[in-house]
Amino acid sequence: MLLNKVQGQRADWEYPFAVAGINISFMLIQMLDLQSTVPSSKSGIRFLELLGRDENAFDHLYCVAFRMLDAQWLVKRASYMEFNEVMKSTRTQLERELVLEDVLAVKDLPSYTMLDK
Repeated sequence: MLLNKVQGQRADWEYPFAVAGINISFMLIQMLDLQSTVPSSKSGIRFLELLGRDENAFDHLYCVAFRMLDAQWLVKRASYMEFNEVMKSTRTQLERELVLEDVLAVKDLPSYTMLDK
């Protein structure tokens, strides 16, 4: 859906879709501390719990992150030069949601509902 960009009022200068995907992957690897044998970050520890319950947790989280980035891009009416700022705010929001006590699966994240739109 995001690739075809059929919904929402698009910014004049759109973000590069493939580059966004690569950056989201890298951001998740860092945020979840996946390069470590044992994650030390709160997000990383919580993610391991989620992964234990759902082997597709990373895929779901990736989709949520991409929708979140797109939504923030539109709200901010961002330009290409603001891409890093939008990525940073996406990460911050994901980190906040991952450590919520009532999140037992990626589907429990408040932003997961964005995937239904």
